[in-house]
Amino acid sequence: MAVSPLYGRCWLALAAVLATGVAHAQERGSQEPKTLPALAHPEDPATPAKELFGRVRVASAGPTHTFGFYSRGCMAGAKALPIDGDAWQVMRLSRNRNWGQPAMISFLESLARKARGQNIWPGLLVGDMAQPRGGPMITGHASHQIGLDADVWLTPMPGHTLTRAEREETSATNLVREDWLDVDPQKWRPEHMALLKLAASQPQVERIFVNPAIKKAICRDVQGDRKWLNKIRPMYGHNYHFHIRLACPAGEASCRAQDPVPAGDGCDSTLAWWFSDEVLHPKPKPPGKKPQPITMAQLPNECRAVLNAP
Repeated sequence: MAVSPLYGRCWLALAAVLATGVAHAQERGSQEPKTLPALAHPEDPATPAKELFGRVRVASAGPTHTFGFYSRGCMAGAKALPIDGDAWQVMRLSRNRNWGQPAMISFLESLARKARGQNIWPGLLVGDMAQPRGGPMITGHASHQIGLDADVWLTPMPGHTLTRAEREETSATNLVREDWLDVDPQKWRPEHMALLKLAASQPQVERIFVNPAIKKAICRDVQGDRKWLNKIRPMYGHNYHFHIRLACPAGEASCRAQDPVPAGDGCDSTLAWWFSDEVLHPKPKPPGKKPQPITMAQLPNECRAVLNAP
């Protein structure tokens, strides 16, 4: 099956997003990334953990272990997703965020091949996963810290190997209308829903985050089986990519699981809230003290050893 063209003009993501952190995935990368300067006092307890983890370029040696929660943790023994595969390519290489648990690497490779083999999608364009040792990021996400989160673009992989410039500068397709009330009918395709269904139907998937307008379109357009809709969760942003979150792997006792998703297909009043004035047109918040960044003391104790490991 030939996949319909899904390229088009890209709108900016929502300016205001929840503190849970939606990455600015469409920000361009750099073909020649600059090395961050050394910290003057990395041992200072007040040093933000993101400044420490953001400067580590390689994974720690040894077996894989996960410590903490998706938005407050780290990982040892991470693996890198190869930047080119038979059914995927990695975007924004300058970020060095194509790391994850082996379970995530295996999942993405398998999903990409299934989607191509079933004539659903020609190949995945993979965005941010995690840093080499997980942990908080200097820019973008609040989650993606334990190697079990990955962003996949809602733009199909082209039929050629992307150049470094294309990987850093190409924008994904925004599927949501300018008023944020529904998908853009010129860009939303059955293939999008088929890919999301395939991903959500995999047993190791905990949640998939999409823009509320995309969830709305799925609720309206789906026919037959609706069980998989339970894992499709609305979230700010996510109009040009979807966010896959895997469950804690078996045997990883130090990985803190997320609460189960609520029962039902999620197409009820809880979805309608996302289109209310308080969400789409929020009142300006009074100036106040900005949230303080996470320090090492707020991460699992094991994360310090992960950070300092060879």
